[in-house]
Amino acid sequence: MDLLFLSRRIFLGDGSENALIHGGIIVDTEGIIRRVLRSPQEVNTYLYNTESESVYDFGDLVLMPGLIDPNVHINEPGRKDWEGFATATKAAAAGGFTTIIDRPTNAQPPTVSVAHLKAKTSTARGKIYVDVGFWGGLVPGNGDQLAPLLGAGVMGLLCTLCDPAAPVSQEFPAVNESQLEEALSQLDKDQAEGEAVVAVHAELPLTTEIHPDEEAPREYGTFLVTRPAQMEISATQLLCRLAVRHPRRCIHILNCSSGESLPLVEECRRQGGNLTVDTCPHYLALAAEDVPDCGTEFKTWPPIRERRNQERLWQALRLGGAIRMIGSDHSPATPGTRALTCGRGRGNFLKAWPGINSLQLSLPVVWTAANRRGPSNLTIADIHRLMCQEPANLCGLSASKGRIAEGYDADFCVWSPDEEFTVGPELLYTATKATPYAGQRLRGVVHATVVRGLHVYQQFEGFGQPLGKVLLRRSTRKLVKFVSM
Repeated sequence: MDLLFLSRRIFLGDGSENALIHGGIIVDTEGIIRRVLRSPQEVNTYLYNTESESVYDFGDLVLMPGLIDPNVHINEPGRKDWEGFATATKAAAAGGFTTIIDRPTNAQPPTVSVAHLKAKTSTARGKIYVDVGFWGGLVPGNGDQLAPLLGAGVMGLLCTLCDPAAPVSQEFPAVNESQLEEALSQLDKDQAEGEAVVAVHAELPLTTEIHPDEEAPREYGTFLVTRPAQMEISATQLLCRLAVRHPRRCIHILNCSSGESLPLVEECRRQGGNLTVDTCPHYLALAAEDVPDCGTEFKTWPPIRERRNQERLWQALRLGGAIRMIGSDHSPATPGTRALTCGRGRGNFLKAWPGINSLQLSLPVVWTAANRRGPSNLTIADIHRLMCQEPANLCGLSASKGRIAEGYDADFCVWSPDEEFTVGPELLYTATKATPYAGQRLRGVVHATVVRGLHVYQQFEGFGQPLGKVLLRRSTRKLVKFVSM
């Protein structure tokens, strides 16, 4: 028998209307939405005439499509103590996310070949509480693996223009402009891969290295000056050139922090380039002026910049703006790696791993920051567009996820936009608990998360079974030999 989900505030996200409706959603035994009831009258008629296996009434809570995060580091296999599949997907479920896409960089081995992708998927199965897809890595020397990775089902290819922090720098080195152009040209020759996305961490190394003040390593400003906005601007200029030369290819800029790079993106689009951008909750909610000494849980690449920079980011979130979506860039690490343990190295911004624990808190962080700017700054429709619809479009999931409509997966985020809570380590389900949001009062509480009709998280009951699926992108491409870079 079917399941029935009820709420007085359902946001469908199907493009028909932006208003919240009082109605219900009928879900079949396969976890697919069979019908949407758009009024109390339709609900009453259905209940009178039909028996459902279960009825879930969420009252005045908002019921909307499950959130999708295209920008998550899950470090298993190899660095499970940083973040593993079970902990990451529990955190995702507790944050209202029903789908996350794993970046290829921090696991051992990184996802730069089909064999390494299989290592990821075999490790994930049976552990995940939400659906998980994967980016394939693009690094120097793995050109012959790009077509097989796409054929095996990665959501797209991901590279970086600057080497990651050690020890990952040796495992996932940066590509240069000619190597990236070669990969794009090879993809363009493969007609069946016309929709494959190439995502890029967009910072270019400086031509002249900035030497930090070694006498003040525990001050945030010491680190901040080493990664100026020019690194993002130069990388964005490079990607704009490539996007115009390869207009069929979607190039996606990950975790943009500099508002100065956004006019370049808009101009590139006017010239015919297919360039998309995401930013992160920490760039919208946190400012360099607020980072305390020794607060290495705030360190990330690109860095959290000054408060004056935030206004450009918020403006670009508007419909039609330069920033299309929000992704967490969730990248925790062990306390020692983060320079958070006691000893001489504690609080050293120059040596701490760059990455922020934010997946579970993304929705309330964004919602709280928006409300502080004014109650109409972001609406629930904007949250859906930025954290659900556009990520689904980017990852090729828009035919089954991202909206509440007949034939779509019954993936729901059920939350209270007005309820508040204080962030504490006891609330977090990630492998490590350090976060820059500790002690903050946030608005927006997730009460339940539903994946294909199954309750994977309930606020007071905890978690269901780990019934998430590994998502593999469908591809009809024929194998094309890639020239090794």
